[in-house]
Amino acid sequence: MKLADFQQKIASAEKPIVVDFWAAWCGPCMITKPILEKLGKEYADQVEFMPINADDSREILEHFRIFGIPTVISIRDGKEVGRVTGAQREAGYRSMFQSLVSGGEVKVPLTPFDRVLRLGAGGAFIVIGTITSNWLVLGIGGILTFMGVYDRCPIWHAVTGMLKRR
Repeated sequence: MKLADFQQKIASAEKPIVVDFWAAWCGPCMITKPILEKLGKEYADQVEFMPINADDSREILEHFRIFGIPTVISIRDGKEVGRVTGAQREAGYRSMFQSLVSGGEVKVPLTPFDRVLRLGAGGAFIVIGTITSNWLVLGIGGILTFMGVYDRCPIWHAVTGMLKRR
């Protein structure tokens, strides 16, 4: 699909759009494709689902700065309102579709497993960095730990909210 055709489709869309950028050679894409197709059929009367083969649409990938697939973008009123890169569970994709329908903020919540994994890895890096007096490892541990709780941090929400308004 050409970029001009894609932009025309977005501009003329009467309902929100979920765009799935995938490729036949991409393992995670093949796992998420049936999930997204199922949700696309389930929400067909409220949300338009548009799969785009990344190999055939380089121009669109460059325009949206997509560097990894699968990438799923949510579009409302011609503007991108959400993006997820990497394979997600059905519950995460379902929350994207539901948020588009309800008009709310589009985001995929962290699963408890992801949260524990990030906190555990961050804690391990902090301990190793402290024991070895390695500031780089300590800093990486701090970042990983923050990635486990950022979605619950009111300061993070305030700062990102101000940046989105600009």
